[in-house]
Amino acid sequence: MDGEENSQVFESVLVANRGEIASRIIRTVRAMGLKAIAVYSEADARLPFVAEADEAILIGPAEPGRSYLDIPAIMEAADRTNAQAIHPGYGFLAENAEFARRVLHAGIGWIGPDPLAIARMGDKINARNLMKEAGLPVTPGVWEPVPDEDTAVEEAARVGYPVMVKAATGGGGIGLAPARDEAGVRAAYRTARGRAERFFATPDVLLERFVENARHVEVQILGLADGTVVALGDRECSVQRRHQKVVEETPSPGLADELRARMLGAAVVAGETIGYRGAGTVEFLVDPAAGEFFFLEMNTRLQVGHPVTEMTTGIDLVEQQIRVAAGERASFSEIRPRGHAVEFRVYAEDPRRFVPSPGRIRVWEEPVGEGIRIDAGYAEGTTVTPFYDPLLAKLCVFGADREAALGRAAQALEAFRIEGPTTNLPFLLELLNHPEFADGSYDTGLVARMRP
Repeated sequence: MDGEENSQVFESVLVANRGEIASRIIRTVRAMGLKAIAVYSEADARLPFVAEADEAILIGPAEPGRSYLDIPAIMEAADRTNAQAIHPGYGFLAENAEFARRVLHAGIGWIGPDPLAIARMGDKINARNLMKEAGLPVTPGVWEPVPDEDTAVEEAARVGYPVMVKAATGGGGIGLAPARDEAGVRAAYRTARGRAERFFATPDVLLERFVENARHVEVQILGLADGTVVALGDRECSVQRRHQKVVEETPSPGLADELRARMLGAAVVAGETIGYRGAGTVEFLVDPAAGEFFFLEMNTRLQVGHPVTEMTTGIDLVEQQIRVAAGERASFSEIRPRGHAVEFRVYAEDPRRFVPSPGRIRVWEEPVGEGIRIDAGYAEGTTVTPFYDPLLAKLCVFGADREAALGRAAQALEAFRIEGPTTNLPFLLELLNHPEFADGSYDTGLVARMRP
């Protein structure tokens, strides 16, 4: 994995995304000496990522279906700008196998895994079956889609309560709900099926055992151009609201070294099983008391929490994605994580009810200092619209150990000033001072306990 000079396989990269992740990708593209091309909707014309790109193309109105999810519009932008590669970021079309196929068919570089890998892991039921065959521990559950409510009730009784009912495709916690009895299963099934059809255009529903008081830990893997799959460490992501992550940290404070080693090994096996290339994340549910973990799903893209892995390893994951897509060797020779890093997602939302709070940003003052990284999608004078996820920025901090990182986080959160839209900064400070978070003993139920 020795480094080498960048080959000019790609001279330009189109970023098929918006906001903070578009800015973050553009930063690395330009640092590599490549041309950065942005696409944007009418609602995003004044956001920083548009100005940061070397070239920017308007692709449609605010509605995602007519802009960031519009494959023909993005392909036309790539054609107009002679883009040699496309980076999808995360969300929108990042895990759309058909989009990946269209890009490759057009002779454009796809900065992501093979479309077949996306399709195989995008179907959560298929992914469970594949990983079980590969020898990974998988929670008890169904091995094919649940066709109706009555079958869901029968399967729940077989698997044992409590159970988790969720859409068999997609992510972001959409269509996911726990159930503790027959009435709960029926309600959860209707919700999961309805949202699966609405958001993912498929009615398939999955049911599996719900692991109570579990921790949610993910492992960052990287499939290299030569076929090797490596693990770059774990990320604890148990702080969640509405099943969406709010805080991520590495290394997880809840894993014994032996359990961590087994999980990293299992994640590598998962990547090898599907011949994975590029950056991906294997997610696990962990029962620390029992020393057990279970495969949850695999995200075939860059994760929102990737900056903390970059801070502890010194490895630029976007650069590695581009290198792999271009058939180049990695730019690092060893993986030696050090220190501790934590990412706080700063949202434009009510800090008590977690309801989006769009509006114009009158004041935006970022904290600065050693060990602080801000990946922002907005700036003073810009407007948060109701059309997209309300993520404003990711505040990331690094320290020699967890205590140092959390001390730095407290100062940074206090210093981050955003006026205009209501933000979750007060909640993040409350979380930081919560005893369970402070001592690292928290699990996925923490936010529910804080906000009954």
